[in-house]
Amino acid sequence: MKRLALSLLALSISSAVLAAEAPSFDPHRLSADVKTLSSDAFEGRGPATAGETKTVDYLIAQYKAAGLQPGGDLKNGKRAWTQAVPLLRAEIAGTPALSVSVDGKPQALTQGEQIAVRAAMDGSKQVAIKDAPLVFVGYGVKAPERHWDDFKGVDLHGKIAVVLINDPDFETGQGDFGGKAMTYYGRWTYKYEEAARQGAAGVLIVHETEPASYGWNTVKNSNTNAMFDIVRDKPAETHPQVEAWIQRDFAVDLFKRAGLDFEALKKQAQTREFKPVTLKGESFSASYKVDSKVITSHNVVGRIDGAKHPDETVIYSAHWDHLGVGAPDAKGDKIYNGAVDNGTGTAALIELARAFKSAPKPERSIVFLNVTAEEKGLLGSEYYAANPLYPLGKTVGVINLDALDPHGPARNFTISGSARLDLLDDLIATARRWNLSYSPDPKPEAGHFFRSDHFSFAKRGVPAISFGSGNDWVDGGLAAGKQAEDEYTDKHYHQPSDEWEAGWSFTGMARDLQILYTLGSELANSNQWPDWSKDSEFRAARDKTAADRK
Repeated sequence: MKRLALSLLALSISSAVLAAEAPSFDPHRLSADVKTLSSDAFEGRGPATAGETKTVDYLIAQYKAAGLQPGGDLKNGKRAWTQAVPLLRAEIAGTPALSVSVDGKPQALTQGEQIAVRAAMDGSKQVAIKDAPLVFVGYGVKAPERHWDDFKGVDLHGKIAVVLINDPDFETGQGDFGGKAMTYYGRWTYKYEEAARQGAAGVLIVHETEPASYGWNTVKNSNTNAMFDIVRDKPAETHPQVEAWIQRDFAVDLFKRAGLDFEALKKQAQTREFKPVTLKGESFSASYKVDSKVITSHNVVGRIDGAKHPDETVIYSAHWDHLGVGAPDAKGDKIYNGAVDNGTGTAALIELARAFKSAPKPERSIVFLNVTAEEKGLLGSEYYAANPLYPLGKTVGVINLDALDPHGPARNFTISGSARLDLLDDLIATARRWNLSYSPDPKPEAGHFFRSDHFSFAKRGVPAISFGSGNDWVDGGLAAGKQAEDEYTDKHYHQPSDEWEAGWSFTGMARDLQILYTLGSELANSNQWPDWSKDSEFRAARDKTAADRK
């Protein structure tokens, strides 16, 4: 017993020594970076705007000052500081004419109120839909491996599909879709993609705050401005012509006027036996022009070459973009500053770069990847992962930082989603040296795993996680942490009020960056190749590149 006590003491002392060896991060510098990046001068950091130019210039200047090498596109044999990301940019010209008709009586809909319509991403320059029938298709899921088909052969050509958000088992917490944890079938992106495959002219997603995990303001602010996508050869195979959300109360009324019970049909949709239901006597019309063009945005890429294995890469990633300038809030503020989302992660990459450059050169290369257009659908990371600057098979892992907590330290941390991989095991062991415990994603039903840039890498097999700040605060416990989290989601997320605050201490971020630095440093100075668990859906994709790591 005495020997065990001495062993535990030795382990505790060893962990404390290892933690003490990590560099310190200055909360004031973190605060200054976030304050600058989220100032009105950066105009909300919208892709392909003056705000992008300022942001990219700022990041390059910081990386140059830190002594990094450029790690972007190859031009005449030399690396640039950026990776060009061609994107389709589409915007509705003027005010869209939108309406539903019930028994021949039209009802005008106001953009941003009952409905939020995205600019057409299928290549259309003009949307002219007249009296298209409405068909309720439950959760809009076709999952053969789960023996699930919400469409049951219905012909949706020329029709508008009405779908529910999240998975069929979200409300019951039991079923074939992970219980409360969201699968990709629950994401709004999937709903649009599947409806396009089914030939639908359009999709109306019924917004409900709990299953969506955000309120209507977030839906409105994220969908009624300029839309972006990577450039596709056949965009109509991925996007129906009309992609929109509707308010729950409006949907309930629409169902009622068609003689249907919304809640009863929702319960039916949670079963395999559900069959599509036409909203009899009701139709949808839309008329608007779409200004679309291909623009070029940029990922910013800084690099530290590895001393022994420069072809093996550890990536730290964060998205630099936010929503830019959009619809004014109640105070008339039109700039969506994005201080927390994701000024915090962007500042973290700058400070991590400074710390690594001040340390001895790592054995493997380290890349600091600031991606664009995350807010438009993870497009910057998707483009990088589809067109990697450094081979994915020799990418050791991706540590993504998105919307970190600028307050004081917590006793725990989390990651987005419930992935099972060695990289998480390493992070848990590293955090333990600072006496931090791992708390699984408290809201797996929100689908955070599919909402951050690590997903673009994960689906291609690269071990990738997105770090999340803890909610069990040292000062105030879980009650204080959860209150701050809920307040941010309700009042600031994707709204102009996501602004820098003088009262933010950034001491929690400073401590968390020590952990994340140590994790990346130990990966970069080892021969370790983290992998997914054997039952992970991403393991097969990683196995395909196994020869690259021999």
